[in-house]
Amino acid sequence: MFDTMTLTKATAGFCGAFLVFLLGKWVAEELYHVDAHGEASYVIEVADAGAASDEPEVDFATLMAEANVDNGAKVFRKCSACHKVNGEDGTGPHLDGVVGRGQGDVAGFGYSSTLASLDGTWTPEELSAFLLKPSTYAPGTSMSFPGLKKVGDRVDLIAYLESVGN
Repeated sequence: MFDTMTLTKATAGFCGAFLVFLLGKWVAEELYHVDAHGEASYVIEVADAGAASDEPEVDFATLMAEANVDNGAKVFRKCSACHKVNGEDGTGPHLDGVVGRGQGDVAGFGYSSTLASLDGTWTPEELSAFLLKPSTYAPGTSMSFPGLKKVGDRVDLIAYLESVGN
């Protein structure tokens, strides 16, 4: 049953499998080598959520003074699917004259109950806060726009809306 030939074949099979395993390990280490002289060969940088920004904070009035109306017209294209600046309402109320207008004050437009209940004025600061994320500013609003994250885009848009006012 166990003659010399069978024992030799079993040993050779074991040694061959072990050799293939070691060669596979060596090839994998060469292909997927992570360490380079004791240091990681790649770095993933993440923002520190608690760190203060290195840039000085600029007040809103300064940003508005430096706003670009032409860029604001380009940013308005995102809004133009629902809003118009010619005095006609679309899916959303018309936005000509919005700066300085009362919140929810377009006659005949059916505002959501959230926006209809606001009793403030659309100042540039209020518009910026609203445009950052409308669903946070006015929870329950029917406006599905996700918002403008860049403050530069917001101030440019507000400057454009001021230029097409009344």
